[in-house]
Parts: sequence; C-alpha cells; structure tokens
Amino acid sequence: FHFLFPFVIAGATIIHLLFLHETGSNNPAGLNSDVDKVPFHPYFSYKDLLGFIIMLLALTTLALFSPNLLGDPENFTPANPLVTPPHIKPEWYFLFAYAILRSIPN
Repeated sequence: FHFLFPFVIAGATIIHLLFLHETGSNNPAGLNSDVDKVPFHPYFSYKDLLGFIIMLLALTTLALFSPNLLGDPENFTPANPLVTPPHIKPEWYFLFAYAILRSIPN
C-alpha cells in the first residue's frame, strides 16, 4: 500500500486541478474580488527566479571556496588499508553477511 500511495495522491491532485481549472476557484463568501489580485507572472516569477539565483550562487560559492566546511570530520583521518576502523558497521540489510564474515577467523 505504501508504494501505491504516492500515485493515489498524484491522481487526486490531477483530478483536483482539472476540477479547479474547469470551475475556477472562489472565496467562501462568494464575492467576486478581482480588484486586489496580483498576476503571478511576471511578479512572482521574477521573485522566485531571483531567490533561485541567490541560493545557487551561495551553494556554488560554498562548494568552490570552502568545500570541506560541512564535511564529516571522519573524512580527515588518514586511511590505513591494513586496519578496519572499529566503529564501521554496515547497513542493516548487510548485517547477515557481516556476521558471517566476523564468524570466520582471519
């Protein structure tokens, strides 16, 4: 069921948008208030584009000038190919194979 639920939500959203496009939206009072509406494009489109450019610029600046700022401190320990660190444990779906490997000496 949990696999099909996103498709059910997507279908309900499409049906909702079709009905909304067919009949139009209205306020609960039923009054026609075209006076205070602001068109989506160009005002909100330009605002969203500006926000996207600012976030992309900030992410690019962080990635290019300080790539290790948000990194895990464990990445900075020197690697030793002969010794496995004791804190490493595989994901839950590999634990059965990990237990088999640990049961065999050397």
